Amino acid sequence: MHPQRVADPTERAGRDFIGLIDVNSFYVSAERVFDPKLRDRPVVVLSNNDGCCVALSKEAKALGIPMGEPWFKLAASAARLNLVAKSSNYELYGQMSDRFISVLLDCTPEVAQYSIDEAFVKVRGTMSELLSWAKMVKDRLWKHLGLPVCVGIGRAKVLAKLSNRAAKKLDHLGGVCVWESVPERHGEQLLSNLPVDEVWGIAGRMAKRFNAMGIETIQQLRDADPVMIRDRFNIVMMRLVLELRGVPCLPFEEATEIKDQLIFSRSFSEPVTTRATMEQVLGIYAQRASARLQKHHRQAKVVTVWAMTSHFNADGAHGPSVTIKLPSATADPVILTRAVKAILPKIHEGVRYARAGVVVTDLRKTGLEPTFDVFADAHEDRGIGPLIESIRTKLDQPAIGLGAAGLKTGPAWEMRREMRSPRYTTHWDELPVVHAV
Repeated sequence: MHPQRVADPTERAGRDFIGLIDVNSFYVSAERVFDPKLRDRPVVVLSNNDGCCVALSKEAKALGIPMGEPWFKLAASAARLNLVAKSSNYELYGQMSDRFISVLLDCTPEVAQYSIDEAFVKVRGTMSELLSWAKMVKDRLWKHLGLPVCVGIGRAKVLAKLSNRAAKKLDHLGGVCVWESVPERHGEQLLSNLPVDEVWGIAGRMAKRFNAMGIETIQQLRDADPVMIRDRFNIVMMRLVLELRGVPCLPFEEATEIKDQLIFSRSFSEPVTTRATMEQVLGIYAQRASARLQKHHRQAKVVTVWAMTSHFNADGAHGPSVTIKLPSATADPVILTRAVKAILPKIHEGVRYARAGVVVTDLRKTGLEPTFDVFADAHEDRGIGPLIESIRTKLDQPAIGLGAAGLKTGPAWEMRREMRSPRYTTHWDELPVVHAV
């Protein structure tokens, strides 16, 4: 059920602002929506194959568990710490992200999703109106989805990001911060205490370069000469300086076009040792590449396929690869699936392959170059790729596929998710059950 539409702040007189709404510990919060027993307990969500911690609750952070900590180091002490681990449940997270954006669109018409758990919005109003609107959005997301969020608002995207971070870190703000409403003295004190690498887009070596110039805090970066910053770094850094001064320089909606290449690869939960299984692996990757190309209205002219054993393989390393130049650019799943089979003669039966991948390159816009009849495949005009994707969208990802990639039963080499919660929102047989007493 969608919430009722509220008054849109952009319809009233006032200045334009950018807001950033960010779900707190998104993966953990999505798990807690359907399993309240996880609330107030330390929870970690693990990466593919249940490898490392990729999301932590604040209770887990309070235990001193660092992001990226391998699970095998924590498993032995989990019971003593009352620590709960969950495998990544991408189906659940994707659905909750869609609902998150849907609620935001009911609160304001201009929403630009930045990541699975973050979105920028355009708002307009006085300081008091903005604060009221931010609190309303926060309350509405909690009431309708059970997701805790922080809301930051500023005159530019970098200030909105900074406000959001302040809302997360400073408890007395209650999860809401409008940068321009912060008393100047407090704002300056905060900027003088925050290191320069707290600025969105600055980290690692870039921060060290600023430090070498004597720019160690956000306040020092804001007050630096933007022209000098452009000359010493680049135009992107100059824009960050101007955004810190409240001058909007970054586009509200970032372009999400794919450019040079697409890569599909993954480590296997257990080694692939037969040519037939490798054919299935590469067929699935080729069809995922096809779906992504079609989504972005792109075609590929070159396909590279590779496989490799573990570096620790006692029987020696083996890493075959082939590159196929296609007769014409295409996103057709049949052609791409057929192309990746070129590596199969180089796959040795019995060798324990730990990883494989498909890379499509030489990308171009769909239809940019005409295909001569002699190079055209008759079935390309039948729209097989869009048809497969429409069925997958309506039913489920494993519902249909080409060749061995269409097997209903999940292959054994797929990533291990032994602690995955039910896929409450996408699979009929995993719907939550409610007992009324």
